[in-house]
Amino acid sequence: MSVQKTKQGGWKARWLDETGTHRSRTFPKGQKELADVFDGKMKERKLLGDLAFLELGKQTLGEYVTETWAPAHHATKAPNTRKLYTYLYDTHVDPVLGNIPLRGLNPEVIARWQADLVDAGAGPEAVRKAHTLLGGILQRAAESRRISYNPARLVTPLASPEREEVRPLAPETVELLRRHIRYDEKGSERQWGHRNAALISLLAYSGVRPQEARGLRWENVRDATLLVYSPKTRRRGRRSRTVRLLSPLKSDLAQWRLASGRPGDRAWVFPGEGGEQWTENGYEQWRGRTWKRVLKRAKLAYQRPYDLRHSFASLLLHEGRSVIYVARQLGHGAQLTANTYGHVIDELEDQPRVSAEEAIRAARLPSDCLQAKKPRRAD
Repeated sequence: MSVQKTKQGGWKARWLDETGTHRSRTFPKGQKELADVFDGKMKERKLLGDLAFLELGKQTLGEYVTETWAPAHHATKAPNTRKLYTYLYDTHVDPVLGNIPLRGLNPEVIARWQADLVDAGAGPEAVRKAHTLLGGILQRAAESRRISYNPARLVTPLASPEREEVRPLAPETVELLRRHIRYDEKGSERQWGHRNAALISLLAYSGVRPQEARGLRWENVRDATLLVYSPKTRRRGRRSRTVRLLSPLKSDLAQWRLASGRPGDRAWVFPGEGGEQWTENGYEQWRGRTWKRVLKRAKLAYQRPYDLRHSFASLLLHEGRSVIYVARQLGHGAQLTANTYGHVIDELEDQPRVSAEEAIRAARLPSDCLQAKKPRRAD
């Protein structure tokens, strides 16, 4: 900071702001005293700001996260995001960096932390996400002037692993899963078999996510659409989305409602114990037991129930639907849809258009149709 005389005979006060940008203010001829006063005020402001910065910088990362970042920012995230952030921070960040003062976190410290995680056997994707989380926390600290800059930005994160191409299950395979999960080898219906078959039908023929299926009420099942509520769509400012209700799925859900005693509109389509909403823990148990068993019976490689939504996307693309249409049905962006299903689009480019409903009906006829009859009993 300084006061200098201009070519016109005036006075210019110069200073460096908190972002490191050179700033100045010009005063007319004869106002040097005023320029000096202004310069003194700017020096005083910088001194007080530096003292505050030094004091805030003594706070450790753990203290900042617990006292400031978590209450202000962590709580605004969707439940699954909070769960992921908590796991990443508690497992990968806090044990090494939690006791280090904010101003002690520099690029060298962060780069070494990242390298040590890799050497310790942490997965590349987990390390990359932990680095992203740390960068987000430090960015908030920089914005509130606890640190002068975000050091995580100067550390190159691990490259994202190449994503495997999604392989949507054909309707024939989906029907095979539904048959195995509903009936045993003798053709007798398994316990909860009707419910499980209806759930697979919902995931594969509407594209809803498992957490969206858990939150589906009968009042959300309309004549031609499903009204789907999702944490992901709410995060983008929308409360819900509508999904096309294919007639085979509509029939499956109607049969399941009848079989479950015609529950009221406010009842959950797939309730948990006591008629309450099916919990995340309950779903995880179903995935770890029932779902794994049906894949083994059908002699299929493991994939998540979540991946059944790729089948719905493939059915829509086979109809000739646009990427925008498919993206809206799935509840995510068009760019993500194009990136995820680009190879599917290429494969279907020269194929004849087939109605999604016709494809499902064809996969169920004649003996595979669960609505028509059960599989034959073994001799």
